[in-house]
Amino acid sequence: MRTDKLVAAMLVSAAMLGCAGFNRSTENSTGHDAPQASAVVRAWAATHLSTPARVSGWDTLAFPGKRAAAFEPTEVLLRPALRVRANSSVSILRQRFEPMLPAVGRLSLSWKIDGLPDGADLSNAALADSPVRLVLAFEGDRSRWSPRMHRLSELSRLLTGEELPYATLIYVWSATDPVDTVLKNPRTDRIRKVVLDSGSERVGQWRDHVRDVRADFRRAFGEKPGPLRQIALMTDTDNTRSSLTAWYGPLSLELAQD
Repeated sequence: MRTDKLVAAMLVSAAMLGCAGFNRSTENSTGHDAPQASAVVRAWAATHLSTPARVSGWDTLAFPGKRAAAFEPTEVLLRPALRVRANSSVSILRQRFEPMLPAVGRLSLSWKIDGLPDGADLSNAALADSPVRLVLAFEGDRSRWSPRMHRLSELSRLLTGEELPYATLIYVWSATDPVDTVLKNPRTDRIRKVVLDSGSERVGQWRDHVRDVRADFRRAFGEKPGPLRQIALMTDTDNTRSSLTAWYGPLSLELAQD
């Protein structure tokens, strides 16, 4: 694939999962593609990352020319966890729902980090790294999209085989933004981030969160969420070329009760 096509594919994929960091030519990248998630990681995820899906499992998602730190099952203070030793890298573990989940409700998650990306700024596409993210990609009424979003989605389909989600809600740990801030992605307003943790005060501590996904989606996008297409864990430090370690504890995603 020519370099300009590859960069375009990376930009589209970045928009799909909310990672705005693919703004460098792959000619300057020293990374490597992520291998498929090992059987050990898949088994850990099947046990500890609970979703309403009955068939589809969890697997890694790699970007061409990007370093990807592995997800490693471990235990921290008697809590089972997936560890990511990030080093100028992008690590994604995702589950796609086929069929899509019709309506999701409560989400319980936990994470821990030992540091923040140097100089990270989620409002700046060139610095938009986060030590931990939980990504939710939804379907919806695409007639509400702008012509530009339709073009991006078609480009994504041609280059990656996947259309863009209608809307993506991301829970993040921000270096600077206050807790409960809703941030728009610098490249597309169809990606919104909700800050669950902020700054360095809680670094080194387990952080436990329970969220009403529907309420957060309504607050972020001003509309009711549609079916859920996929969920992902994501640690990225490639823009700031930072090194840190992140841990993801057990997760539970429930269907809406009404």
